[in-house]
Amino acid sequence: MRILAIDTALEACSACVLDAGASAPLAREQIPMQRGHAEALLPLVARVMAGVPGGFPSLDRIAVTVGPGSFTGLRVGIAAARAIGLAAKAPVVGVSTLSALLAPLVASADRRLLAAAIDARHGAVYFQAVAPGGRTVVAPAHMPVRDAVRYLGSGAVISGSGGPIVAAEAMQSGIDVTLADAEPAPEIAWVARLGLAADPGGALPKPLYLRAPDARPQDGARIARR
Repeated sequence: MRILAIDTALEACSACVLDAGASAPLAREQIPMQRGHAEALLPLVARVMAGVPGGFPSLDRIAVTVGPGSFTGLRVGIAAARAIGLAAKAPVVGVSTLSALLAPLVASADRRLLAAAIDARHGAVYFQAVAPGGRTVVAPAHMPVRDAVRYLGSGAVISGSGGPIVAAEAMQSGIDVTLADAEPAPEIAWVARLGLAADPGGALPKPLYLRAPDARPQDGARIARR
């Protein structure tokens, strides 16, 4: 099975093509960016696919990160994945951004509590934690940094852009946390691997929102209907 993975959820625009059972992608590109995913994604995907024998018709599945992440970024990636899946007649699956951050830690067979945190600003993070073997301990949630620390015991390992914030708060509480990395986005090859393992019937390519959007309707300026 061959899969195209796409990620525009956080501070990178990424794509890769991976064959099931392969140790490395056939083609891969990742560009760090905070904005501009909509303009960068399709040219990036075209460059990646140019290095893949058989091109788009050779794809058996498409995977895309569905959040948590940027409202605009998620919609850009999901829309592109759906369009490519339709054209290639390939199913599209959604992959949680937090799961993609956790995947390399789980694969390492580390026997400690493993966590991923994404900086959600304003003293909060998107957070998920799993026990050794991948059993979920804390389901994906939006929470204050202090609440995330309460789930971590000494020796826990944490990754993601919110990792340093949580680790600093844990240190102030006397909890020793190991910081795995603070990458702004998941490694795209892990998005592909999770996409290969996903069930197309359950892992739907739709946004995973863990909190309400910052934008609010301006009811005070609304014009009354007649």
